[in-house]
Amino acid sequence: MRLDKFIGHSSDLSRSQIHIAIRRGEVLVNGVVAKLPREHIDQQDQVTLQGRLLAAPGKRYLMLHKPSDVLCARTDANQPCVLDLIDSDHKSGLQIVGRLDKDTTGLLLLTDDGQWNHRITSPRHRCSKVYRVTTAEPISEGAVEQLAAGMHLRGDKHPCLPAHLQILDSHTALLDIQEGRYHQVKRLFGALGNRVVTLHRQSIGAIELDPALAPGQWRHLTADEIASV
Repeated sequence: MRLDKFIGHSSDLSRSQIHIAIRRGEVLVNGVVAKLPREHIDQQDQVTLQGRLLAAPGKRYLMLHKPSDVLCARTDANQPCVLDLIDSDHKSGLQIVGRLDKDTTGLLLLTDDGQWNHRITSPRHRCSKVYRVTTAEPISEGAVEQLAAGMHLRGDKHPCLPAHLQILDSHTALLDIQEGRYHQVKRLFGALGNRVVTLHRQSIGAIELDPALAPGQWRHLTADEIASV
């Protein structure tokens, strides 16, 4: 890892403050004054900042309440992206765990732990995702049985895994799926002869969107939330 990134992950300094500290000779690597922010740091190296030994950065796990009209992408030249909402100098290296469409809101997880990400997103692990769906037309009672049987979407090689639909009222339901296929929820309702008007992800596995988070806000996951996956 680069020296400046190591310090950024291990302290509260901004990137500009890190570069200033290095220029001032306030950063030592194994007792030697560091010269370059891009210097490579190995796991066994000891880095001190103003005489304080920095601990190796740990893994990061975040929950974000994704608003509508924000892309699940790292950067985009013309549109806002979810990483633009992370007001932290420590966001470099974060991965988006299971993307949401631009107009879909709700729970989004971010991490730099690739194995944890894989446990959530791999179809083999069948991690549950619950969405609140509102539709243009009334939801038929037959939709519950059709989804539970595992629908075959046009263009897909295999049928979807069985999904659980809980109808809340004529146009609103909770849908629990264990996959993350392209536009899956919208395509499922399209195959049912309906159209999704709004889509909001409420939970992933045992991790539920914190009701205290307004759209665009985020927080670190608790130890119990991290371990639940």
